[in-house]
Amino acid sequence: MRRNVHLLLSVWLVLPLLSLAPPSQAESCPADQHPRFRVSVAPGLAGQALSGRLIVMMSNQLGAAGKLAPSFGPDAHSVWLAAKEVHDLTPETPVDLDPDELAYPAAFCTAPAGNYKISAVLDVDHSFAYYYDASEGDLLSPTTEQNFDPSTNQRISLTLEERKTDPPLQLPPHTELFDFLSPSLSDFWGRPIHMRGVVVVPPSYGTSKNRYPTVYMTHGFGADMNYLAGRVATNTNQQMEDKKIPEMIWVLLLQASPTGTHEFADSVNNGPWGKALTTELIPYLEKKYRMDARPSGRLLTGHSSGGWSALWVQVSHPGFFGGTWPTAPDPADFRNFTLIDITKPPLPNFFHRDDGSPLMFIRMGGKDTQSLEDLALQERVLGEYGGQLASFEWVFSPRGKDGRPMPLFDRGTGTIDPEVAEYWEKHYDIANLLRTNWKKIGPLLNGKIHLTVGTADTFHLDAPARLLEQTIKDLGGKASFTYLEGRTHFDLYKGGLSERIAREMYAVARPGGDSAQGRPSRPPRPTSAEALKP
Repeated sequence: MRRNVHLLLSVWLVLPLLSLAPPSQAESCPADQHPRFRVSVAPGLAGQALSGRLIVMMSNQLGAAGKLAPSFGPDAHSVWLAAKEVHDLTPETPVDLDPDELAYPAAFCTAPAGNYKISAVLDVDHSFAYYYDASEGDLLSPTTEQNFDPSTNQRISLTLEERKTDPPLQLPPHTELFDFLSPSLSDFWGRPIHMRGVVVVPPSYGTSKNRYPTVYMTHGFGADMNYLAGRVATNTNQQMEDKKIPEMIWVLLLQASPTGTHEFADSVNNGPWGKALTTELIPYLEKKYRMDARPSGRLLTGHSSGGWSALWVQVSHPGFFGGTWPTAPDPADFRNFTLIDITKPPLPNFFHRDDGSPLMFIRMGGKDTQSLEDLALQERVLGEYGGQLASFEWVFSPRGKDGRPMPLFDRGTGTIDPEVAEYWEKHYDIANLLRTNWKKIGPLLNGKIHLTVGTADTFHLDAPARLLEQTIKDLGGKASFTYLEGRTHFDLYKGGLSERIAREMYAVARPGGDSAQGRPSRPPRPTSAEALKP
């Protein structure tokens, strides 16, 4: 699920809670009540004609100072959005955007009159729906305050004057980037596909001959290399420096892609990411670094979408890894996929219950704050690539006749496609895969799953976790499930969860080692082949 720094900060602002159900997109306005935007690009900003998704944002809420960005939960409706695909944009050829054709939370002609902060973004690589923000190379207009009167035919002019640039990566000590060209992914796509990430080695790595257990961690939805190389690598390095966690090698895997998060799952749409990880990237890293090249030395963790990935990779390669510690993973039991059972007919509607009440996606402060229909409408405006719901379909869905993933549900009506739902359950429902293949994979998985989630998870992810736990119990398997009372998706790690997980991992790789003090014990004697590694 979603992880975005500016969103995590903004969702706690005290803003008026608007209607949970989005106003009808089909709501019509009088012909003389039709404001429009004219967007141009500043001379000299681009040397050639530009294409991409043009997004206009508008807000009159207090606290929306500075740049504008869409949000979710209680303040989702505080930012009005309109968008269209544009081509051949030049300084001489501005484009008009009608904010009533495709808008969120409703046609702009229904917005109350008043002063608004307004800005525009040209999303040149169609990644805005993933980041909920502009990214490297996007074109931005200044955020200006203007009077907006929906009762007129006013035309508001905006100029794209800036190209977004990301700051250079600042690597902490004992940290290196890796960039691996995958043969299998490149063959699938017919062009070079790179697997990227960050390696954090222990402080003693340069002065020791020891081999180290290796943690493979991947991130949640919305994260990027700056997040991995900056925040995660810095925190991990500091924790080892301070001896709060045992010395291990940490591989921080980037799973962001143009389609969302690929989850390191083999997919007919995204390609063989699981195969590439286990048969190409990890062997490459184990040759380059002094890693424990054995199952007990390969450990998995991740949060949110990264948690689902850490769980999936363990279950789909049960003998290759020594254990997984997912936190708040996306639904791993499709009997509760965002509170919907998509495993048996009659299939429910994705948007509402039989009585017409909305199915909710987000809860905050003990209250439901945003519905699934509202999220779907918001993503439809931001773009059909990279959003959370589209990301699920790129991983889980069969490929349609048009070459794209088949949608799980109709974006207008919420009707679920039974063919797609059946495919999801058969191929990617982790609980179903355990039930189907337990005799084969159960002995290799017993005791390797260690899942933690909050009882107040923002996306209700405690519910599918409980179903998964019961599935494993019914199969006679062993696993560890921890439910932290009152914790949400975003405060789960408060109180030392990362330190506890690291110590548990180290105890698997080094039984009897001094994990409490963070000092490495002597690893098992390497084989003759391992002894030759650098």
